[in-house]
Amino acid sequence: MPAAAEPRRVVLVPGGPMLVEGPVELVLPDGTAVCSERFIVAVCACRRSKRYPFCDTSHRRRVRVEPDEPASE
Repeated sequence: MPAAAEPRRVVLVPGGPMLVEGPVELVLPDGTAVCSERFIVAVCACRRSKRYPFCDTSHRRRVRVEPDEPASE
């Protein structure tokens, strides 16, 4: 009887990618599969990556605008 496989760790980075312990095979919506042999794989969560489904840090180019603070009297 084969030993139970350890679960893969997935880390959700706020405003960034999902970091997955590799190697991984990702199945895209169209059914194609892409593989990465890296020990940590950054999976794009914003869909701005030119290397989608892998992250290319495109999410960093988005400028965040903080809301104006209310004027104090």
